[in-house]
Amino acid sequence: MSDDTIDPKMNPTETLRRALGERYLTYALSTIMHRALPDARDGLKPVHRRILYAMSRLKLSPKGGFLKSAKISGDTMGDFHPHGDAAIYDAMARLAQDFNVRYPLVDGQGNFGNIDGDNPAAARYTEARMTAAAEAMLEGLGENVVDFRPNYDGRLEEPSVLPATFPNLLANGSSGIAVGMATNIPPHNLEELIGACLHLIKAPNARDETLLEYIPGPDFPTGGVIVEPKENIAEAYRTGKGGFRLRCKYEVEDLGRGQWQVIVTEIPYQVQKSKLIEKLAEVIQTKKIPILADVRDESADDIRIVLEPKSKNVDVEVLMGMLYRNSDLETRFSLNMNVLIDGLTPKVCSLKEVLRAFLDHRRDVLIRRSRYRVAKIDNRLEVLSGLITAFLNLDRVIDIIRYDDDPKAALMYEDWSTAHQSAIPRAMTEADYKSPLAGVDVSSLSLLVDEDAIAPTWAEDSERKVPSSYAGRENGLSDVQAEAILNMRLRSLRRLEEEALVKERDELMLERAGLEDLLDSEDLQWKSIAEQLRETRKLFGSGVEGGARRTTFAEAGEVEDVPLEAMIDKEPITVVCSKMGWIRAMTGHIDLSRELKFKDGDEGRFIFHAQTTDRLLVFGSNGRFYTLGASTLPGGRGMGEPLRLMVDLPNEAEITALFIHQPGNKLLVASSAGDGFVVPENDVIAQTRAGKQVLNVKGDVRAKVCSTVNGDHVACVGENRKVLLFPLEELPEMGRGKGVRLQKYKDGGLSDATTFTLEDGLSWLDPAGRTRTETELAEWTAKRAGTGRMAPRGFPRDNTFT
Repeated sequence: MSDDTIDPKMNPTETLRRALGERYLTYALSTIMHRALPDARDGLKPVHRRILYAMSRLKLSPKGGFLKSAKISGDTMGDFHPHGDAAIYDAMARLAQDFNVRYPLVDGQGNFGNIDGDNPAAARYTEARMTAAAEAMLEGLGENVVDFRPNYDGRLEEPSVLPATFPNLLANGSSGIAVGMATNIPPHNLEELIGACLHLIKAPNARDETLLEYIPGPDFPTGGVIVEPKENIAEAYRTGKGGFRLRCKYEVEDLGRGQWQVIVTEIPYQVQKSKLIEKLAEVIQTKKIPILADVRDESADDIRIVLEPKSKNVDVEVLMGMLYRNSDLETRFSLNMNVLIDGLTPKVCSLKEVLRAFLDHRRDVLIRRSRYRVAKIDNRLEVLSGLITAFLNLDRVIDIIRYDDDPKAALMYEDWSTAHQSAIPRAMTEADYKSPLAGVDVSSLSLLVDEDAIAPTWAEDSERKVPSSYAGRENGLSDVQAEAILNMRLRSLRRLEEEALVKERDELMLERAGLEDLLDSEDLQWKSIAEQLRETRKLFGSGVEGGARRTTFAEAGEVEDVPLEAMIDKEPITVVCSKMGWIRAMTGHIDLSRELKFKDGDEGRFIFHAQTTDRLLVFGSNGRFYTLGASTLPGGRGMGEPLRLMVDLPNEAEITALFIHQPGNKLLVASSAGDGFVVPENDVIAQTRAGKQVLNVKGDVRAKVCSTVNGDHVACVGENRKVLLFPLEELPEMGRGKGVRLQKYKDGGLSDATTFTLEDGLSWLDPAGRTRTETELAEWTAKRAGTGRMAPRGFPRDNTFT
């Protein structure tokens, strides 16, 4: 903010707020317009546009030699893009990667990275030049077809946009994050894009749905299969926002004797193959997909990822469905068609609007190029007029050049209207003019002269007519004409040269007439644009190598939840967990009273029979439930592994309960403070290692009880040995929370709680290990949240019911 815009009476805080606001707005606009969002006309960001322009200045044509990448990025940085050569080289390298760009604009020689995610070699080791597609982006740049602007230091000029003979924005896509907005556009097939453009030229008001007949969806350079429903694709293209579900392409390879394996031949766009393999290996190691036995990368120049099933009886669709859910073999590409319209205004555009912006740009380029050509023709016609005048008056011209002190001035001020015309060369007759113009009236040739020139008139000369204005100006030749005559070589004074000049003049006059017709007719302009697009389609369409569509379409189908029983063999195991939290699964159902080995200072705590298809629930003293697959437990040959390595159980939290998940059951959970509630067991299943918070505890309070609900009454006992019984219906059923008060205490807290059927009585183990049942329970039965009464005789000293 300049000093003259600051009000001296303004509050300093308000002054700072205004200054920060203005500067942040300036930064945001700079990021949006000059760095992050592509131009709808050529589909390029400034850095890409500057790279291509710098390469064109270095004359790195597709058929020429390569140049060091360091030189290219250095020139780009020094002349046009002062943002660091590393960023420029990264942007240039991406334009050379055929797995990232559908139609590469840079032809790289050396290591420019690969689909595994490896970075390109340093710029000093690689070389580059433009591709044919890049050359098409720059076609006509030197013919005043676009505006130029000063570079960052004013020394040079750079194009504000490239001519772009094809819709590069959609052909190669773009992505970027600006301030408060972003863009993400997938690549498309050029053959389909040009087909849609040609249709849009014929029918400017074409519906969005009609364009989808030409452009069914993106065409990613890495192929893959799009499984997004057609109606979703149509909506995304209509609004400019949406997404595309993309899956790998695979085939089943028969190994004989019923054995088979899956071969992935194409992976989703922008998925690094090395990270994909790591993820698949992790899935196997953690046994998230037990039916997958192994993964191997046998890729060379093409993709070949081998997936081995654990059994030949595995269903292929089930295996791939699980892999789609648990790996990047299926991804979602988000569409956000946020682009700069006319290089200035950011807007989320529909497919039709983006194509319209490109076509309007091509029309501007055509008009400007035609006007540039007309100006060039006018200049050449002026020169030709002077040269023809010199040939018609050759002797006089030679005399002036030989004897005059200032031949140029003499040529300019000589009156050529009375010059000798007897040696006029064969010129076009009136019929000659009419024939090439296919019926155009000769009077239209009045358009072929500059406004400052004398209108052509037809002078009778025996059997032919000659435009007398091209025999010389009324008072002499122009500066340009005189200079051209003086620069003529002596060998140009041949008769054949005279005829060539007349022929060239006539051809230029015809070309100029055609250009004037083109500039005056919008229909002719669109016909010319359509013809240019067809020529571009011949160069890059499906008829050339690499031009055919790579990404296919398919119905997704629903990937249903597959029960573990369908994926793994059901086998008996014995789950053993020590007091210190080391867990293992021993094969078979062993005797639970059998003596087992544990680490020094450790002892057994949980031991029970299970199946490999079971899911185990772990309840921590922090009130969180964790879920484990019994098939993922380590074997029982050693001491097992710490449970904390399998789930994110904090070091300060202890294991309160470990048991087999029984769908449909309900659990009683309670804290040491005596608060608790009933929760459906299905609601405590955790989907991640972090577990699921169910019982809320704070401070020194810990989760104390987790028991299966069986019966109609609740029994709880405190550390003060007082027992309270109350109906189960007084406890709420919740999914998460602190719960309600079970029993009130003056000192200590809850020791244990359980549920039972009042008619059957309350049972516990006495100190001798015998089961004792008390049926007369009226003395301890009261309302919830009471203090209770002292425990009956024979109640265990550890104040637990089991």
